[in-house]
Amino acid sequence: MMAKNDIPSFFVYGEPSRSLDVGFLHVETVMARRSVHFGHVAPHKHSSMGQITYWFRGGGVYRIDDQTWNFSAPTISFVPSNVVHAFDVGEQSDAIVVSLSDDLLGAIDPQVALDLDTPILLIGEAHDPGWSRLGATLEMIADEYRGSGCKEDKVVVGLVSVALSMLARLAGARDVQMTSPAGALSIALRRAIDNHYKEDWPVSRYVDYLATTPHLLDRAAREVFGQSVKDLLLDRRLLEAKRLLKFTIRSVEDVGREIGFEDPAYFSRFFRNRAGEAPAAWRRRQVGGEP
Repeated sequence: MMAKNDIPSFFVYGEPSRSLDVGFLHVETVMARRSVHFGHVAPHKHSSMGQITYWFRGGGVYRIDDQTWNFSAPTISFVPSNVVHAFDVGEQSDAIVVSLSDDLLGAIDPQVALDLDTPILLIGEAHDPGWSRLGATLEMIADEYRGSGCKEDKVVVGLVSVALSMLARLAGARDVQMTSPAGALSIALRRAIDNHYKEDWPVSRYVDYLATTPHLLDRAAREVFGQSVKDLLLDRRLLEAKRLLKFTIRSVEDVGREIGFEDPAYFSRFFRNRAGEAPAAWRRRQVGGEP
């Protein structure tokens, strides 16, 4: 178990979090930092940037929040900011990691078919033509980044947009028309929830905040996410509770307060209703590997 009360937030792994320049983009390989992690990257997050990680060699175990995969190359993931992730890999494994500031991701979002607010991991087939093209695109990104004096090079940014859309295609992701009113409203809703879920806003507060109506907001949520607005709110609070229970040593009561529950008994009932067991029991099973 971690010896800290908070999930560590890094700039790039092992370096303290810091403010990013507008349009920040960084490309390196996982094993460029071998001396820092030796193949074991502990649970952490990045406060203001997302990351593409393309494993072109080897394999291991990858974790995003409370999900775990055994993987082998080729494998690709996209992890948005503030999502906890970790991995353990062998010394022969390596990946290209593309880090992009949230503002840059926001700028390319309209051109990308992938949902940039949701983490995804996809394990592929080496001989699949689609995966070959994706791998070639990531290699071009790395080559262009190394060769360009300006890290905001438009060619690199364009290739990143292509890579993210190729990931969406390989995943068979439904291309929601974000230019439609429902698509745009649903994404605005999820971003508002990410910013305000700890404040325990009622649904009506989100309706006012987004200058819409209860009917339109609920319809957009169900059309894009398959859930009601209320369920989206509850699931976001549950996700943060799971992150804190699994990756920190904070008490159950403290975790509840962090996500807006001042009453520990109320938090325990909420967690049991959503997760099927009490928070302390869930933590023991996740951390200790109990059945």
